[in-house]
Amino acid sequence: MSANQAIFPVAAMARVLGVSKAGFYAWLHRPWSAHAEADAALLKRIKTVHASSRKTYGAPRVHAELRNHGQSHGRKRIARLMRNAGLVGASHRHSGPTTTRRDKNARPAPDLVDRNFTATAPNQLWVADITYVPTAVGFLYLAVVLDAWSRKIVGWSMANHLRAELVLDAMEMAIGQRRPKDVIHHSDQGSQYTSMAFGKRCGEAGVRPSMGSVGDAYDNAMAESFFSTLEAELLSRRRFNSQAEARMACFSFIEGWYNPVSLHSGLGYRSPMTYEAEMQKVLDDA
Repeated sequence: MSANQAIFPVAAMARVLGVSKAGFYAWLHRPWSAHAEADAALLKRIKTVHASSRKTYGAPRVHAELRNHGQSHGRKRIARLMRNAGLVGASHRHSGPTTTRRDKNARPAPDLVDRNFTATAPNQLWVADITYVPTAVGFLYLAVVLDAWSRKIVGWSMANHLRAELVLDAMEMAIGQRRPKDVIHHSDQGSQYTSMAFGKRCGEAGVRPSMGSVGDAYDNAMAESFFSTLEAELLSRRRFNSQAEARMACFSFIEGWYNPVSLHSGLGYRSPMTYEAEMQKVLDDA
């Protein structure tokens, strides 16, 4: 009744619902219970976390973020309050043009990973892939290199083409940032990764190329997971009028949100950069 007072007379609603008008007004002015006040205070904090997550966090990550700040609340309670307030996390989608184009004359690298995307230290295993970014003036393509240890994007590049330079630029950024020794670089068998230029640069940098089977997303599941997050939390929520706008949005997402802030369940609800800092201290102390 309270929510519909501006639409229907209170007396009419009370008659239809079989309650008294006086009873409604008594309820309306009754002080909140302690439980209701606590829920209202918690909902305010939930809304702050949800807004600061770019409205992408569902109940599990809201629960983890509150816990990280010393606030212990039940996940079911948080889910109930979010549901009642109409607060939802990002939902995943995946569709679009094919970015993997195999060169039948090229010789792919062997699969050194065999779907085992585990790493016990940085720069043991990198995974790489390409996705598309739609804009009003045509597609951009985003190539990334992700460290399997921390899920951090350690290299990335964007271009309006799918030539080998796209993935070379992403790997150069990763090499410059991480200075790896004997790291495995796992990708699909796209022509960019099987190109002579890419293979030559891997040899020069001491990078060991690895490639999964053709047309099997599970052979590069970790990179696919990142792209699914990117699509759900950015691309499905924005429309880019220019390629410059898309580039800036992807930069902000990767460097300003995903790497330093976004919580990952696989990292104990820590961001990649937080996880790296904490785990590096453990490795240094060992």
